[in-house]
Amino acid sequence: MQAIQFFKALSDVTRLKIVMLIHLENELCVCELMASVEDNQPKISRHLAQLKRLGLLLDRKQKQWVYYRLNPELKSWMLQVIAESCADSESLLTENKIKQN
Repeated sequence: MQAIQFFKALSDVTRLKIVMLIHLENELCVCELMASVEDNQPKISRHLAQLKRLGLLLDRKQKQWVYYRLNPELKSWMLQVIAESCADSESLLTENKIKQN
């Protein structure tokens, strides 16, 4: 994935929140993301599909649930951007994590 594709994928607030939450939790399912991001299932699923298609996320199916995680093969600078974004947006993410619980 090229830098332009990476930053374009994260330019949407919902996709950015999804990626940051998955980074913090290591793995989340659609229902957990729906609660955290406060959006509907079709919209979350569409964003997840786009992030997966671009190679940012991987998924695994466990019974009826699909869990998403960051692709460990992302370039180190991409993982660093995500980590720095999380650190910079701690209050936003804490608010979203509280909603999830």
